[in-house]
Amino acid sequence: MAGLLVVTAVVLALDLTTGTAIRLYPLLIFLPAIVSGLGDVKQTIAASVWVVLVEVGIGFFLGAEVDDLLLAASFTTVFGVVSVLSCRYRVCREEEVHRLRSAASALQRLIVRPLPLRTAEVAVDGLYHPVEEDALVGGDMYDVAVSRHGTRVLIADVQGKGLPAIGMALAVLGSFREAAYREHTLTGVVTALETTVVRQNVFAAMTGEPERLVTALVLDIAGDTDVEAVNCGHIAPFVMFNGTAYQVNLGEPALPLGLASLWPEPRRSARFPFPLGATLLLCTDGVTDARDPRGAFYPLEQRLRQWAPQPPVPLARALGADLRAFTGSDARDDIAILTLRRMGPPTIPS
Repeated sequence: MAGLLVVTAVVLALDLTTGTAIRLYPLLIFLPAIVSGLGDVKQTIAASVWVVLVEVGIGFFLGAEVDDLLLAASFTTVFGVVSVLSCRYRVCREEEVHRLRSAASALQRLIVRPLPLRTAEVAVDGLYHPVEEDALVGGDMYDVAVSRHGTRVLIADVQGKGLPAIGMALAVLGSFREAAYREHTLTGVVTALETTVVRQNVFAAMTGEPERLVTALVLDIAGDTDVEAVNCGHIAPFVMFNGTAYQVNLGEPALPLGLASLWPEPRRSARFPFPLGATLLLCTDGVTDARDPRGAFYPLEQRLRQWAPQPPVPLARALGADLRAFTGSDARDDIAILTLRRMGPPTIPS
């Protein structure tokens, strides 16, 4: 309301002091429209009533004809009513969008596991950023499952973008969460994921959608100092320990999920050391394929070596901020980053 008084006072002062034949006060008719785009319905009603009173009052003060006053009041009233209806529609739409965003946020918390979290073996943190505008879930995915075999971790990337890629991602996540508890071996978990991808691709072919591949890295972290891993065409993990950083050598990666029938040999697991106090970093190609304005790829391993003597806390968010600074723009692909720090067993106070 204070803004209305200020604008009205300015317009009146200009009209009274300049003495020109062209009056500015009729422009006050646009005030309700401005308020309707910024304020609520009550404020728009107040602005509309105020403008009608001001315009009629100024016209009467300046000696306008009664017919002209009635015409101006009618026109201003109609314009005010339209502004109020427009404001009511905007407020309803904003409330609807807020409800949808709240529901989408709740759904995301169910689909994408909130971080950070702690298991018996590791403390997990991360960064998840879908590239699709206003999307809360993308084609990149991750999950952490606590099973009787230890902590099992998945990070994966679905080929392509859009809703079909998201549908594949959700199917793989559901399959992992079930298989991580059910299967005794890590290769059994990967076989279940392969079956899910193949089944989704069969359905996609029936509906005319393109088939999609999924690169994935699946880890099994138990109580010993080694980690078991199955790499299905994904980026190998990085280890930071004792001031050094290096990429784990898992051997030749297996084919992505969905292509097992093209290779006669079954997927095999590999093991690598993950000692107490070390940090393991997993990521998708949204990190390694990022480029600066000159076309240079993001030097992930170099950055990790620089940070290894004293890793930033939290590492995933620091990496995300450095990635944005390096590219100089928003991400062009989905980004998923997980950091796992090997922890000792939690102590129970006596």
